[in-house]
Amino acid sequence: MKSMRLVGSIAALLIAATARAGAQQERQIEDELKAPRPIEALNSVWIEELTWMEVRDAIAAGKTTVIIPTGGIEQNGPYVATGKHNYILQGACEAIARALGNALCAPIVKFVPEGNIDPPTGHMRYPGTISVSQETFERLLDDIGSSLKAHGFRHIIYIGDSGGNQRGMAAVAQRQNQRWGETMAFYIPEFYNYEAVQNYMEKELGIVEPSNDGVHDNYYITALMMTVDPTIVRYEQRVKAGKASINGLSIAPKERTVEVGRKLMQFRVEQTVKAIRAAIAAASGDRR
Repeated sequence: MKSMRLVGSIAALLIAATARAGAQQERQIEDELKAPRPIEALNSVWIEELTWMEVRDAIAAGKTTVIIPTGGIEQNGPYVATGKHNYILQGACEAIARALGNALCAPIVKFVPEGNIDPPTGHMRYPGTISVSQETFERLLDDIGSSLKAHGFRHIIYIGDSGGNQRGMAAVAQRQNQRWGETMAFYIPEFYNYEAVQNYMEKELGIVEPSNDGVHDNYYITALMMTVDPTIVRYEQRVKAGKASINGLSIAPKERTVEVGRKLMQFRVEQTVKAIRAAIAAASGDRR
C-alpha cells in the first residue's frame, strides 16, 4: 500500500513538473512572438524569403492578403523549360502583390495534376513531368491556405498559370469559405485568361502568330518567360541553331521580345489586380 502511494506521489510530481515546464516554454514562446525585430526588414513580397518576424510585422502593418500561385512541371516542347508556369509566376505574383500594396506571395505550388502516373497519360508521357493526384493537389492547397489564415491573413487568393489547376483551386476556395463561415478564400480565374492576353497582343501590340508549330509553346508564353530569364527558353542555343522562332514569329532580337513580354505581363497584372479587388469588395459587401 505504501509503495503504491509512493508511486502515485512520484507520478503526481512528474505531472506537475511537466506542466510547469510546458507553461514556462509557452511563456517563452509568447515572449518571443512579441519581441521586436532586431534588424531592418528585407524588401520582399515572398514569404519564403522573409523571416517569421518580417511576416508578422507585415501582417500587423496591413499586409493581410496572401497570394497562393500554382504552376507545374510539364513538357513544353523542345525549347522551353519544364518549369514554364513557375517562371512566369515568379514575375507575375511579385508584380501583383506590389500593385495591390497589401499582399505577400506564398511559395509557388509547383506540383500539380499533369496526368495519370501509372499508366502515364497527358504530359506524363514526357520525361521530366511531375504529377500529383487531384486529391493530393486540393489537400495541399487547403493546408497551405489554412496555415496562412491561422497566422492572420484575411484574404487567401488562388491564381494558377496552368489549365489543369483551375478546377482544384475553385473547389478548395469554395470548401474553405463554407468551413470558415465567411468569404476569405478567392479563386481568381481572370489570371489564367490567356485568350485576353492573346487578344491584347494582337489588337494592342499588333503581333499575330501566323502559324502553329504544333508544340506546347507559343510566342506570348515565350515572351513572358523571357522577362524573367531568357535562358529558360534556350534563347542563345536557338539563335545558334537557327531555331529562334515560334509559330512563325522570331524571338530575336532578345530585347524586343523581352519588351513585348513586359507589356503582356503588365496587362495580366492589371487585369488580375482589378479582379482581386472586385472579388474582395463583393465579399465585403455580402458580409455587410
